[in-house]
Amino acid sequence: MNAKTTNIYRITVAAMVAALYVVLTFASNAFGLASGVIQVRISEALTVLPFFTPAAIPGLVIGCLLSNWLTGCVLPDIIFGTLATLIGALGSYALRKYKFLVPVPPILANMIIVPWVLRFAYDVPDGIPYMMATVGAGELISCGVLGLALLFALTPFRRTLFPDTTR
Repeated sequence: MNAKTTNIYRITVAAMVAALYVVLTFASNAFGLASGVIQVRISEALTVLPFFTPAAIPGLVIGCLLSNWLTGCVLPDIIFGTLATLIGALGSYALRKYKFLVPVPPILANMIIVPWVLRFAYDVPDGIPYMMATVGAGELISCGVLGLALLFALTPFRRTLFPDTTR
């Protein structure tokens, strides 16, 4: 790929990941699982995509930002929820050599950041440790189970789907 094609590829991947994130978040939101103390965002499974290409990182961040905004989250949630996704995506990319550890950064980032957002942005009275457990459990389902399933399902097609020249 030449430089222009590579840039178009990266932008396209980022846009597709962002769009998928938004659609999957809306699917979770339809069942009341996209936000709150107990949340299982199916879209969080996509946080394993930096394993394949760094182009997924801006897509995840933009997708989370748009999802939080479009589902009616308050400004601190939009900011800090997106920050948690950025930290998780960068961590996933950093751990790409260790396939089974790729979902760990988004699980931890959300488990640590989101309960504080719930407490201070939404005045949720539950204890921080309780919310860390519930958010962590949801992230474990989304990233750990669904994300790893996605990672293993896409691995045989990685060269076709993600012909990124930076790897």
